This record gives sequence, structure tokens and C-alpha cells, in this order.
Amino acid sequence: MKNKNKFLFFHGIGSKIAIIIICVGIIPFLVCVPISLHAYDSVSIHTDATNLMAQAVSYNNQIVTSGYLTGDSQNEVLDTELKSVAESYNGRILIINSSLKIVKDSFSADIGKTVIWENIIYSMQGQSLYYYDKVTNYLIVTVPLTNSDGDTVGVYVVNKSMDYLDQNKDMFISYMLIGVVIILSLTIIIAVLTSIRYTRPLKKMSKSLDAIIRESETVLPETKSYKELEDISSKFNEVISKLHSIDESRQEFVSNVSHELKTPLTSMKVLADSLNGSDDVPIEMYKEFMVDIGDEIDRETKIINDLLSLVRMDKSGAVLNITAVNINELIEHILKRLKPIADKADIEVVFESFRPVVAEVDEVKFTLVVTNLVENAIKYNNEGGWVHITLNSDHQFFYIKVEDNGLGIPEDSVDFIFDRFYRADKSHSREIGGTGLGLAITKSAIAMHNGEIKVRSKLGEGSTFDLRIPLNYIEKEDEA
Repeated sequence: MKNKNKFLFFHGIGSKIAIIIICVGIIPFLVCVPISLHAYDSVSIHTDATNLMAQAVSYNNQIVTSGYLTGDSQNEVLDTELKSVAESYNGRILIINSSLKIVKDSFSADIGKTVIWENIIYSMQGQSLYYYDKVTNYLIVTVPLTNSDGDTVGVYVVNKSMDYLDQNKDMFISYMLIGVVIILSLTIIIAVLTSIRYTRPLKKMSKSLDAIIRESETVLPETKSYKELEDISSKFNEVISKLHSIDESRQEFVSNVSHELKTPLTSMKVLADSLNGSDDVPIEMYKEFMVDIGDEIDRETKIINDLLSLVRMDKSGAVLNITAVNINELIEHILKRLKPIADKADIEVVFESFRPVVAEVDEVKFTLVVTNLVENAIKYNNEGGWVHITLNSDHQFFYIKVEDNGLGIPEDSVDFIFDRFYRADKSHSREIGGTGLGLAITKSAIAMHNGEIKVRSKLGEGSTFDLRIPLNYIEKEDEA
């Protein structure tokens, strides 16, 4: 449990903010220090080499004119001066002639020996060079000695100890460690304070959500914090409002289902009790009551079938049998099947197609869509009215319009006609045997095909339903 709490701590946004701030404060410092030390070494070595070369040039005339290179004369003053300079560098000075032999040595140890080294050979060709030996920690400078004619007649070699670099760097590292401790302490303090400051609104939101879960609150309180959190809070309230609406719809749906299923049963019970309560029931009344009971059974069956259709079309569990379907032929087949109903109500049904349309749909479910829309347009119409169906398409969608000049829908009911068991005209709906589920089934089937449906209506003038459905069905990721 203790390890789990540690994991949750590092998993929190506050700890991540703190870690980021600490890294931002420390990492640049740790990166810059090695770079600075390297730059210090390079600059110091180059500066010392430049100074040593300049000093060698200042001795050039004295060395060449004193006869050092030929060994013809002695110059005790210059010997003493060069030896003193070498000692000040804790190093050594060599004078080498054109034959690569040492003619002067501040240590007086290797006079007469031949020295063959790459830098000396290059210096005999006129180049001034330096080399830093990391093993011995010495800087070696070679400078050509030239006569009055500009010819190289020897090489001036000086070694200088660079131990002071390590001493300076040790001191620098000591100061650096002190700086790291100070910066780390300040960074941790700033990180903790920043983490607390910026996670406080999140903690408040979490407490508000807990209150909503406990049902002591219904919405998140409006608090001024960061824009992103204000947007999240607003979206949460929208979701909560929608969940409340869904819960209310669920309760209303259960109530409506209970009522719709109970009504036919009540009617059948009344009819059956009437028959059972009478001793001598005329055969005509008996037949009439049995016909009414059969109608109520049919009504009950239709409600149950529509409910089962809705359950099957639930998005979370629906399975579509997608095939390429000729939409023109499908609509013509549906209209042919609905023609007796239209003829009985003296309704003229006209189908107009602008082009052949083949689309990927579930034929059974899409048949329900067209059937419900056209059948409603016929049933909720005036005698002698008309229903107009049009079919069109573009490169991406196909479009179906079902238009009638029937009863129309009240303006305050248009937004609710796709709700389950909702009836804009309850009395007329019961007369024609409507269950209040047809348009809910229609909208669910269209949504399953990733399509859209819109309605325009005016009371007493008719309604228009516009469908837009993709020609090619694309399965959603959550369905996949």
C-alpha cells in the first residue's frame, strides 16, 4: 500500500510540474558547467601559447646574433635570463639549431642531442606551433628562429607547466557545488509552491465532483481559474445536465412502456370481464368483443415488436449487415407495398429519382427508415392529399426527401418527435394505431448508418423530412 501511494504521488500532475521545474532549473546548470570548464581550458592554453610565442619572438634577435646556434660564443646574461624564465614556468627552454641538435638547455642535461619531433620539423619550416600534453600537463611551444634575411636557422622550444589549470578548476568546482546546492534548494521550493498553486483548482474540481457523486450537488460551481479548467468545468456541467436528462428520459420511457403495454391489457381485461359477467351474450356482441380483443392483441404485438427493434438498434450492441443496395429499386419496392394504404386513404404518392443510386446500407434496417417515413406521411395526411419522395446523390452522400401536405407538426413538438413514445397528436395517433416508436426507430437506424435526418413542418400545411446518408459505410472505431 505504501509503494502504491508513492506511485500515485509521482503519477499526479503536481509532482510532474515540480519535477519539470527542478529539471529546468538544474539541467542547464549541469550542462553549462562542463562546457565552461572545457572553454576555460581551451582559452587558457591558447592565451598562454600566444604569450609564449610572443616572448620567443622577443628573444629571436638575441639568440641568433649571440652565436648560440653555432656554439661560437657564450652569453651568460642570456643564459641566466632564459633559465630564470624557464623556472618561472616550472618548465624548460631548449634552443635547437638547423641540424635538430640541442645547443642550449635550461636544464643543461641534453645539450648536443638530436631531437626529432613533428612540431619542431614544422617550425623549421617557419610555423609557430603549440601542443598540450594532457598526460604530463605541460604546454609545449615551438617557434622558428630567423636571421636577418628571414631564413629559419633554429627553433625555440619552451615547456610550461599547466598545473594551475587543475587548481583553478578545483576551486571552480567547489563554487559550482555550492551553487548547485543553492539552486537546487531554491528550485525545489519554487517547484513545490508552483505545484500547490497550479493544482489547487484541480483539487477543488475533484471535491466538487465528489459532491456530485454523493448527490449533494448537481453542478460544478463556477470558479475563476485557468481558461482550460473553466472550459472543462463547463463541459462537465453539460455532460451532467445531459446525464440528468437521460435519467429523466429513462424514467419517462419506463413509465411510457408500462402505460403503453398496460393499456391494451386493460382493454382486453374489460372486454373479457364483460363477456364473463353476462350469462346470455348475443353471438354478435361476442364476435364484436373478440374482434376488439384481437385488435388489442395486434396493438400489443406491434408495441413489443417496435420495442425489440429499438433494442436491436442500440448503438452499443447493434450489428449491421452492410451490402451494396440499389436505393431506387428499394424505394420502389417499399412504395409498391404501401400503395394499398395510400389508395385506401386517397393519397397520391409520387417518387422522383434524379439518378441511379447504389449505396452500402443494411437493407432491412434502411427499409424500416423509408417505410416509417412514407407510412407516417400517408397516415398523418388529409384525404386526397399527396406524398412526394425524391432521391438524389453526389460523390459522397445520397439524399432522400419525404414531403407531404398533411396535418403537419406543432412548432413546439418538432424537437421531440424523435423521442420514444412521443406523439404530437395523441388522439390521431391512437386512431391510426401509432405506438410513438416509429420515428425513434428511424433516427436510430439513420445514426447507425452515420447519416443525418432533419425535419421542417408547419401545422396544417404538411411536413418535410430530409435524409443524408454516406454512399460508402465507414465503420467507427468504437464499433470496430
